[in-house]
Amino acid sequence: MIGIVELGPLWLTLQLASATVVVLLILGTPIAWWLAFTSSRLRTIVEAIVALPIVLPPTVLGFYLLIALGPHGFLGGPWKDLTGSALSFSFSGLVIASTFYSLPFVVQPLHGAFEAIGRKPLEAAWALRASKLDTFLSVASPMAIRGYLTAIVLGFAHTLGEFGVVLMVGGNIPGQTKVLSIAIYDHVEVLEYAQAHTLSAGLLLFSFIVLLGVYTANRRFPLHAT
Repeated sequence: MIGIVELGPLWLTLQLASATVVVLLILGTPIAWWLAFTSSRLRTIVEAIVALPIVLPPTVLGFYLLIALGPHGFLGGPWKDLTGSALSFSFSGLVIASTFYSLPFVVQPLHGAFEAIGRKPLEAAWALRASKLDTFLSVASPMAIRGYLTAIVLGFAHTLGEFGVVLMVGGNIPGQTKVLSIAIYDHVEVLEYAQAHTLSAGLLLFSFIVLLGVYTANRRFPLHAT
């Protein structure tokens, strides 16, 4: 059983994952749409940038994000001037860092889903004088439901399990930046293996359920290829 002391990290982790997924859908959807239909030479560069967190060590990404979000960083500096508080070692900073870290896990499924739709359904809607926004909302989005489901689940799950980026950017502040992965590390560090096992087993079970759900959704909602 998870003790009361662990409810704080659990709740904070769920908040972080939920907020990150919302931000990722807002930012990732137009990026994925652009990648699916653009003929720009910049496409390959943007694809590489989006996929960078997959191969980049989390500590490296976390280090540069820490600098960017710090009081003198290009993001943290203006934020501190505007609000009087720093982005580094804060929940807001964790959301920004998690967005960068989990970006490919949302953009890539959406990119694949939009690309599978193709231009024919869109051009048919435009021929009926539907606006581009209406076409996206009423035609493309329903056809890309599999991509959205996969993106939401993977983005949420990937954020739950992140450690290196969270530790670098947020540190270990109870009630503010101490998420489940940090709590597990703390228990291991003081040889509290029973508590670490409980949390780790919970994340392991959740990860399995996530993957099972993704594969089930992929079978239930096949991509619409043209």
